[in-house]
Amino acid sequence: MSMLSSAVQRSTLGLHTLEQYEPLIGAATVERIAAKADRVRTMRVAHISSTFYGGGVTELLTPLTLMMNATGIETDWHLIQGTPGFFGCTKKLHNTLQGESVDFSDAERAIYEQVVFENATRLHLDECDAIIVHDPQPLPLISHFADREMPWLWQCHIDLSSPHAPVWTYLRRFIEQYNAAIFSLPEYGQELRIDQQFVTPAIDPFSAKNRQLSDREILEFLRNYKIPTDRPLVTQISRFDRWKDPMGVIDAFRKAREQVDCTLVLVGNNASDDPEGGKILETIESAADESIIVLAVDDPTLVNALQRSAAVVLQKSTREGFGLTVTEAMWKGAAVIGGNVGGIRHQIKDEWNGFLVSTPDQAAARMVQLLKDPGLREQIGSRAKESVRQNFLMSRLLEDWLDLLAKYERPVV
Repeated sequence: MSMLSSAVQRSTLGLHTLEQYEPLIGAATVERIAAKADRVRTMRVAHISSTFYGGGVTELLTPLTLMMNATGIETDWHLIQGTPGFFGCTKKLHNTLQGESVDFSDAERAIYEQVVFENATRLHLDECDAIIVHDPQPLPLISHFADREMPWLWQCHIDLSSPHAPVWTYLRRFIEQYNAAIFSLPEYGQELRIDQQFVTPAIDPFSAKNRQLSDREILEFLRNYKIPTDRPLVTQISRFDRWKDPMGVIDAFRKAREQVDCTLVLVGNNASDDPEGGKILETIESAADESIIVLAVDDPTLVNALQRSAAVVLQKSTREGFGLTVTEAMWKGAAVIGGNVGGIRHQIKDEWNGFLVSTPDQAAARMVQLLKDPGLREQIGSRAKESVRQNFLMSRLLEDWLDLLAKYERPVV
């Protein structure tokens, strides 16, 4: 690939057709998915979320909506707009759904519902055949479309294993207006009066973040960001979010470094709908020393280069809806240490294609084990890549959505 074509690929959204997946998934699978697409090709679908920038939902919807359109399904992606006060409220909802026990006040409810109402006034969805609303931010939209005829589906990407009961009770009155709720894992299922479906996320293997890189490209990106390569690299790449436990990563790294010399690189960005990220970044930077590099950047090719060059990749989350950064690293054949929570444990089979840990001490021990054993890293990484190829590519997610659209398709009258 020429430097020009490489630069173009890094700078586009990443439109890829189903046929491009054939070398990875086989002709028979491509034909099966194409036949399912033919069934719903006349549908017009709209996804609604709160940001084009940062976070797992964006990582999913960018390739998914492009791929749906490439198969002939008219697929829109709408955003709701919010104020800092609104996103402060929705971040609290996010945290309470993941188990934090704090009150969501009447004033916060009023802000939340009013801003969603204001967004509803400029959403015109009459021509759509299905509406898919993502996560809590736009959830109450459905209340403002009482005369809807098309199915509305709510997809929650959050770890719902132990939601704070009062907040869940409040949100249920919106959720149960939908035709179905879609969760990442069966253990996130709840008692609801509507259908529940389960769809695991996936990655685009051709994106700038996941495509194959040459050794020259990898070295170029590490040098551009002044990341040294004289010692083994350990990295965690995630939003600056306390649920990702960055301070636990630093603690584990320092314990491991007592036995093996290495460098820690923490890379993250702040989703525009996450007001806590800046404070978390400040805390991380205040704890860093000469062996810890902290980068607040949004550069998918840097992420790619780091995941391919790191001796160890961490995702030491304490709550995790699924953990696409784990999927991305595994796709590159990385040796991954993940928190034993949520979707991470559905991706990593402990001691087979990665390691699961619950404490900084456990993470440090696995880090040392991997840093001292290149053969183990290669074995773990090879198994990790194959598990992603079989289970977590965007072609599979597209097929899941084709099945869902067919299930909830409006009858022709």
